[in-house]
Amino acid sequence: MNAAISVRSQRGLTGTVSADAGDLKLRTYVSSGPTLSASDICLSVEKPGSFLIDIDVPQKFMNTARILEKQLNMTYTHTKSENRTVLDGTLVLDPNNKISANHALKTRDCKLKYSYLHGGLITFEPCFDFGKKSLELAVSKSVLDGDVVKASYKTSNKVLKFDWLSGKSLINGGRCKVSASFTLGEGLYVPTISAESSWNFEV
Repeated sequence: MNAAISVRSQRGLTGTVSADAGDLKLRTYVSSGPTLSASDICLSVEKPGSFLIDIDVPQKFMNTARILEKQLNMTYTHTKSENRTVLDGTLVLDPNNKISANHALKTRDCKLKYSYLHGGLITFEPCFDFGKKSLELAVSKSVLDGDVVKASYKTSNKVLKFDWLSGKSLINGGRCKVSASFTLGEGLYVPTISAESSWNFEV
């Protein structure tokens, strides 16, 4: 059995534990504030190519279909506490081109994003937010030994963000991510910096 754990702390706790048990993939996801409750835990069971069951208190269902020989991935999420329902969809046109949409039902919140992979190294992702009537742009590139650098900009809040994700495995196959963001409307002052790390282990 192989297992992996990922933990992030920023005003609370977010963690993922995943394991392979034969043909099945098991995953537990925890996201909480200062205190942890049962509603913060999500469980999923997947048999690749056959089925995926994803259950949490915000009810979540995932499905995959094919339209004109193109793969369509759909995710339906309903949060009882907020009475909010979100529908996500991704249409895979080919390995280099994808179109995805995110819409909160009964609201104006809707995003449409196009993703293009150029030369297997650079990814361009323009996105339009219909609710805010604003544009978001992101460009990422693989560098060095598999490291990924990403730059993104949101016109709605004028936030410019840079991310670096390590390509090389750290201790026990773990990964590291460092982010820095600037609010351009306030000038290029000291950025907001955050860091994440993950670890893999075998049991």
